Amino acid sequence: MNLSPRGEEQAGILAGYLKGKRFNAVYASPMKRVQQTLAPTLKNGVPAPTIMPGLREVDFGDWTGFDWFQVQEKFGVHPYDWLDEIERGAVPNGETAVQFRNRVEPCLFEIIRQHPGGTAAVFCHGGVIRMMLAILLQLPLPKTNSFDIEYTSITQVALHPHLNEIELLNFTPWRDGA
Repeated sequence: MNLSPRGEEQAGILAGYLKGKRFNAVYASPMKRVQQTLAPTLKNGVPAPTIMPGLREVDFGDWTGFDWFQVQEKFGVHPYDWLDEIERGAVPNGETAVQFRNRVEPCLFEIIRQHPGGTAAVFCHGGVIRMMLAILLQLPLPKTNSFDIEYTSITQVALHPHLNEIELLNFTPWRDGA
């Protein structure tokens, strides 16, 4: 799917917010909407992105193409339980939490390894952000359901020797302002 007109507007506002910020590198999911969200930011002169297939969104299997209310109607799963379903491997023909983590974790650690002490921007999906937070904060994936992750939001994590610190969570320049 393409970005909606609202998504395009949000991507433009995000690009404006990020203008002038310095990144040692930019990484991105290969999926279409991520690429469309990233496009306005690339006009700001940020480094060319490294596309990492492992950063694509979780494979929702038979749920793909349905909104949360349709998933509830068709599969009997409450929208707030989606992470529990992934954790249990209960999404029909979908990716399990173990498979998802095994795909995202090497990408995350490669980004960290490549930029010690630096700043990398990662353009990806909400599920991937949740998985990265689960890894960095040593949380079970379903616990990240406590975090609101909006479209076109910024989550910033500082990595320290003895802990990882969330500096921004779900900051939305299009709603929260710069």
